[in-house]
Amino acid sequence: MDPNDLENLNTTLDHEAQLREKIKEQVVELDKKTRTMVGMLNKIHSIPYSQVPGLVDSVYPVLRSTHVPHAALADLIPPNQFWRWKDMWTNSLRTSVFVAAFLEYLSKGTLISLASTSEALGIQDEWKDRFALSIEDYLHGLITLVNELSRLAVNAVTLGNFQEPVKISIFVKDLFAGFTMLNLKNDLLRRRFDSLKYDMKKIEEVVYDVSLRKLAQPPDLASD
Repeated sequence: MDPNDLENLNTTLDHEAQLREKIKEQVVELDKKTRTMVGMLNKIHSIPYSQVPGLVDSVYPVLRSTHVPHAALADLIPPNQFWRWKDMWTNSLRTSVFVAAFLEYLSKGTLISLASTSEALGIQDEWKDRFALSIEDYLHGLITLVNELSRLAVNAVTLGNFQEPVKISIFVKDLFAGFTMLNLKNDLLRRRFDSLKYDMKKIEEVVYDVSLRKLAQPPDLASD
């Protein structure tokens, strides 16, 4: 092999190794923030409903602080190399999507859109060839949201909030109906979507129990 070619190859390898380390540094910072947010939101399962708005307000600043590592990653990634490097931050980004979606549900009772999620995470359109929120990462975050809501449905009853499981049931059924209309090609995404049936069954069992005991309005009345 030509010595010049070897030198060029070594230079390229060194550059990529340095870039990988710099990306890893930002991902570590992002991981810290996502763990903090998940830890804070975990309190939702043990506090009365009256304290939920305060908890939501306390998490939003941490979510906004993820804008910094997101921008740093966008600066680091060379043009048109998003798909080459995205696996390094995918898990962290999906967790951030979950947090944004959970906060949206807790504060407004609505589903956050893909565009609104990108905005909440400070991801700019001009970064799309370097750092962006893919549809698959967005959908993975929503599936995690349903996982968490099925847990909340059970714990809300324990805390005396009997109407919350009914609200969750209406929300999750609507979200599930939307998922059924998607042509999911990704195997992992398809398997995670299939698992939502178990979450829905768990929620429905809670709703059935509180409705049978007349502790909450049935879903058909609650949605009016």
